[in-house]
Amino acid sequence: MAFDEKLNDRIREAMAIYPNTEEKYMFGGTCFMLNGKMCVGVVKDEMMCRIGPDVYEEALKRKGCREMDFSGKPMKGYVYVNAEGLKTKKDFDYWINLCVEFNGKSKAAKKKKIS
Repeated sequence: MAFDEKLNDRIREAMAIYPNTEEKYMFGGTCFMLNGKMCVGVVKDEMMCRIGPDVYEEALKRKGCREMDFSGKPMKGYVYVNAEGLKTKKDFDYWINLCVEFNGKSKAAKKKKIS
């Protein structure tokens, strides 16, 4: 499945300043893990942002933003942002900063034990 590589490059460049950043391929796109926790990525042609539940409703009011419904059910605290919401550097930086800020508050997913 193809994904927006130019958007991925923009995110990679923005995340390069943070130590402990790892790029992983998942969801048919990429995900940037920060401190071992999902932070931001690209799914098809949209930015996938983990922003947390506290700013979720407010973020949905911004241009180009919609609920993340990867499994058919909205995932509160995660949003997709399309090209309309990422046109300017200011808009792009807003989303990166929101993701990084929440990352500092979030907990890493528990690793499943393999029996």
